[in-house]
Amino acid sequence: MKTKKDVIIGFILGIISTCIGILLYIVLFSKFGIEETIKQALQFKFVGKLVSLGALLNLGLFFLFLNRKQDNKAKGVLIATLIIGLIFIINRL
Repeated sequence: MKTKKDVIIGFILGIISTCIGILLYIVLFSKFGIEETIKQALQFKFVGKLVSLGALLNLGLFFLFLNRKQDNKAKGVLIATLIIGLIFIINRL
């Protein structure tokens, strides 16, 4: 029971980490505001690139959990990253 809970916690943290990464990228590197950047990303179809840059935070979170011997939470982060990637691969088809 504890393992499922840890995987779910890792999954949720992976999704949140990706969202925070996207917002950080927009705030730090975009010339436009958050809303305008997201509109342009949808219009010019670079949402996948924006999300993959945001998902870079998952890498740090994954290794943080591995170093703390919290393998199930790391597994949840990995699952979140893979699901996000699969969604954008399927979307491209």
